[in-house]
Amino acid sequence: MFEAVVIGASAGGLNAFKTFLPKLEKNFSLPLMLVQHISPQSDNYMTTHLDKLCKIKVKEAEEKETIKKGTAYFSPPNFHMLIEEDKSISFSVENKVNYARPSIDVLFETASYAYKNKLIGIILTGANNDGAAGLKKIQELGGFTIVQDPEEAEVDTMPLSAIKIMKPDKILKLKEIADFLNKIHKNNKRIA
Repeated sequence: MFEAVVIGASAGGLNAFKTFLPKLEKNFSLPLMLVQHISPQSDNYMTTHLDKLCKIKVKEAEEKETIKKGTAYFSPPNFHMLIEEDKSISFSVENKVNYARPSIDVLFETASYAYKNKLIGIILTGANNDGAAGLKKIQELGGFTIVQDPEEAEVDTMPLSAIKIMKPDKILKLKEIADFLNKIHKNNKRIA
């Protein structure tokens, strides 16, 4: 039974999130932790906009916040988002990783240790290789890995980087990602 989802995106990410997050069902129970590469000066327009479009709660994560089911947490600008062993969120202003802060790799690697084989990791569109190593770590610790179909991605560099260093469990289009997550949610409810 899965307990959490981590998702990373860069260039083209807002459009990708607008495409599939609103398709998640109202009672979707898994928490989602998301990194979108954004300018350090960004306001919270993206989270506010997505919250209006989605059936689940979308918000900017807060320091020491306990992760709740059915909520999508976006990393704030200019902070790495980390998942602690106690399933809470913390932040770091350490050096950029793969030219990014927030870094997808930092989120994915810390979440992989917190959730191990109960984690789903997803790489979406983007223009660098951030997230590939983190997705590989999720897989190594028994989690489930998904990469957006590079042919559909607005910028295919991130999906291709992940595929180059590992064999993801699934390569899906955005609509298929939403359908898959809704199916996982329904299966989790039957098992729980």
